[in-house]
Amino acid sequence: MEMMKKEFGKDILYDTASAFVQAVGVHCFIEPCMIAPGGASGIALLINYLSGLPIGALTFAINIPLLILSYIFLGKSMTLKTLKTVVIMSVVLDAFVSPLFPQYMGDRLISSAFGGIFVGVGLALVFMRGSTTGGGDILAKLLQKKFPYMQTGYSLMIIDIMIITASVIVFWDIESALYGIISLVCTTQTIDAILYGMNKGTMVTVISSQNERIAGEIMKQLDRGATFLKSQGAYSKIEGNALMCVVDRKQFYIVKRIIDHYDPRAFVIVSETKEVYGEGFLNDPRERSAGEQARL
Repeated sequence: MEMMKKEFGKDILYDTASAFVQAVGVHCFIEPCMIAPGGASGIALLINYLSGLPIGALTFAINIPLLILSYIFLGKSMTLKTLKTVVIMSVVLDAFVSPLFPQYMGDRLISSAFGGIFVGVGLALVFMRGSTTGGGDILAKLLQKKFPYMQTGYSLMIIDIMIITASVIVFWDIESALYGIISLVCTTQTIDAILYGMNKGTMVTVISSQNERIAGEIMKQLDRGATFLKSQGAYSKIEGNALMCVVDRKQFYIVKRIIDHYDPRAFVIVSETKEVYGEGFLNDPRERSAGEQARL
């Protein structure tokens, strides 16, 4: 019971901080910029422009039918968490931020970018606690339930594009859509930076008969480790060792040069990693937590 109270307290703290940051982004930057960068708040901004009704209250009203559908089709736990987040966000926006904070009336590009960044920070705080802000997230999950093969990201993209397109009609300004896209990109990048960190790397997988020489040169020139994975060609049935290594993005050109030098016909797969833990990269935060617990 004590643990549940602590977790609930953390949820409230994160939701309040998130609501404040998002409210600043929406009220101070996005609203005066006359854009609607997706989600329930985007729809609320459009209705606010036409009616003058409070954005927070509109966001809550838009979420009510979605929350009912979420309760029926997606489950009680997620719905109640989202309801708590939406209520706090609506109250903070209408009762505290809107009456007290001034709006930025300068360049629309700056306004859309900073609005997107503030909203991204707020959403990341919500996601850290396993909650959502409703709106597009619920719609995307409902669409995915109806069409199981549709990816969540694709669903969200469709919803956001529809809202951004509607902003052109409501504001009667094609630039509203363009600035809305900029704001949406800033939001997405900010969420990724906070949730996944800035310590991105590049993972390289190499299929070559010269993998031992390639691995040796990578370790020699870059001081990076490498791993051999047992592999077998499906067609040729030839067994060998696939080479896998993770390097800093700035070091990939050197890895490519080494591979091309030893085997220009090597089969190479390159993929971006969101975050890398271990020797040569960030220390694993789980190990730090374990160490701290041991000292306690």
